[in-house]
Amino acid sequence: MPFPFRLDATEGAARTGALQTPRGDIRTPAFMPVGTAATVKALYPDQVRQAGADIILGNTYHLMLRPGAERVARLGGLHRFMGWDGPILTDSGGFQVWSLSALRKMSEQGVEFKSHIDGSKHMLTPERSIEIQADLLGADISMQFDECTPFPCERDEAARSMELSVRWGARSKAAFGERQSQALFGIVQGSVYEDLRRQSAEALIETGFDGYAVGGLAVGEGFETMCQVLDATTPHLPGDRPRYLMGVGRPIDLVEAVARGIDMFDCVMPTRSGRHGQAWSDFGPFNLKNARYAEDQSPLDESIDCPASRDWSKAYLHHLVRAGEYLGSMILSWHNVAYYEHLMARMRAAIAEGRFEAFRAEFRARWEQGQA
Repeated sequence: MPFPFRLDATEGAARTGALQTPRGDIRTPAFMPVGTAATVKALYPDQVRQAGADIILGNTYHLMLRPGAERVARLGGLHRFMGWDGPILTDSGGFQVWSLSALRKMSEQGVEFKSHIDGSKHMLTPERSIEIQADLLGADISMQFDECTPFPCERDEAARSMELSVRWGARSKAAFGERQSQALFGIVQGSVYEDLRRQSAEALIETGFDGYAVGGLAVGEGFETMCQVLDATTPHLPGDRPRYLMGVGRPIDLVEAVARGIDMFDCVMPTRSGRHGQAWSDFGPFNLKNARYAEDQSPLDESIDCPASRDWSKAYLHHLVRAGEYLGSMILSWHNVAYYEHLMARMRAAIAEGRFEAFRAEFRARWEQGQA
């Protein structure tokens, strides 16, 4: 594989190490802030880096529509365009076009869809997705083009969808070819059916990818089912390749997924919550709109080495959120990204020191206390 994947320590299925790229190491377990349209919403790139992120995610669907992948390429590629010098992973666009159920038409060739921006018609195929991600945007890690299986889903439909994604994965790999400074990940599908997840993993391994993602979760299946799917899937994935759980999620989801052998995550939740007045903690999210914070002079979390977490009071943030001031969204988004990165750092340390199970039990106790 183009990027060596180093494992430094394991405890049970949990593992810590680094994916080594020319743009810097990605310490694992890793959380990737989502930069949908060439920006992590409400944060400067320096703030994202200072929060502890080694890698961010960009979105093929949104960037191909605006400003256009060819334009980004003419302007020097996505890293230069957005001022981020670390690694970037791009999703394939499959999830977004899947969600456009009223605006798309699927075939073996790919997906024809109408832009949600101006109604213009586009065709996204495995080959076009790889061209956009690897050649035009210049992603360090590209994802195979796939169909996200919905939930709930009958087994026959899940099997059809999974088999299509396997074929699209092979076409994505053929279009990607062999590259020395870029990697390509496959995506395991199969809904909640254990045998389909195993078949998907086996077929993708036969094709051969640099890493393997678990897709089709965080689509309404619920926490316990997500954990069951991971229990059934990760044992079939190569131990010498990174494992990526796509689009998940809450802090408790990250902890339990790491316990099941997952190395990489992404989710819009930190910045989306920040824009809606919520701050994340080990006890869950708390809403700064709530009147209880109107005169609370404590910071969000002084244990986190981030100005957003330690330098402003909850009372001030309550005021900003209630007044609709942009700064409230900015500070809360910054804190939330820093919190997520701090959580990953704590898990890496716990695994390295052989105390991850104790950390996991303590975290679950705090989380359950917060939900009571």
